[in-house]
Amino acid sequence: MADRVLVTGGSGFLGAHCVLALLEAGYDVRTTIRSPQRAADVRSQLAAGADLSGENSPDAGDRVEFAVADLLDDAGWAEAVAGCRFVLHVASPFPMTEPKDPDELVRPAKEGALRVLRAARDAGVERVVLTSSFAAIGYGHPPTKRPFTESDWTELDSGRPISAYVRSKTLAEQAAWAFVREEQSLAKDGGGLQLATVNPVGILGPVLGPGYSSSVELVKLVREGRLPRLPDVCFGVVDVRDVAGLHLLAMTRPEAAGERFLATAGDALSASELALLIRGHLGSPAGDRVRTGVMPTWVIKAAAPFSRRVRGSLPDIGVYRNGSSHKARTVLGWNPRSREEAVFATVDSLPPRLR
Repeated sequence: MADRVLVTGGSGFLGAHCVLALLEAGYDVRTTIRSPQRAADVRSQLAAGADLSGENSPDAGDRVEFAVADLLDDAGWAEAVAGCRFVLHVASPFPMTEPKDPDELVRPAKEGALRVLRAARDAGVERVVLTSSFAAIGYGHPPTKRPFTESDWTELDSGRPISAYVRSKTLAEQAAWAFVREEQSLAKDGGGLQLATVNPVGILGPVLGPGYSSSVELVKLVREGRLPRLPDVCFGVVDVRDVAGLHLLAMTRPEAAGERFLATAGDALSASELALLIRGHLGSPAGDRVRTGVMPTWVIKAAAPFSRRVRGSLPDIGVYRNGSSHKARTVLGWNPRSREEAVFATVDSLPPRLR
């Protein structure tokens, strides 16, 4: 009998790709959804993913079990983790706009992670892989050209602007590590629940349904020519399939226990570089509508008081942040696709109604 793995948030962009990667690797998979109605969304994405991979396996969704559970409620988590050897905790809120109250993101991220860890401990799960983020590594620091690594932590009290999402991911990961350290200190045999984290930069790659990352949203807007001027931002890029693959490596490799792994495909891209890639990939005439000019920073700052979405982008304006995936590559043998492949896969997978 194959090992069973719980994936939280299987209806999300990364969650669905993690389910696909596990199924392909031969695992039995259970995923959490917030309501029974979301099962149809997951099945639809899994079928789309099977088609994109060339497997043509429309029954992928039928090979998955579903459990109803919410990050802010204890109900359902014991049943969700029952019989599972591993857990991939992917679920975490990431809205397109900055919330009025940071706790709208902090509470489900932090409390949800602790709920999953407690349930995993009680069920005898061997290892939890937490989907953290570069957001928990590279923010709140003075400007630097050096690449950030897993030894870095976002400085929440530096006085520099920090978005609610960055705060939520940082606090959630810190709480998870504190929980596991405490559990392992109490374990008589020196064992106890294991934890590893994956900290991806901006996630791109094949879109399987209407739910996707904010990074894909930027590609979509650029692709459609809906941004006459681009924000002066730089960000790392990684393909969602490679992030899912890294989760599996962090789940199974002995040397991954107790470690963080930053996931990036290479140096950071500016928004204008991203647009040039998209324009070149589309060619003429489709690419002619893609704009590559950069919006003056003063315009963005002037608009910030009137838009939560613009306000949420301020910590990134004019700031260069780069990350290194050296550890994932050397310790786990992770070999991601190039930045260009990730961008092109995103563009090519956007359905016609989004183009």
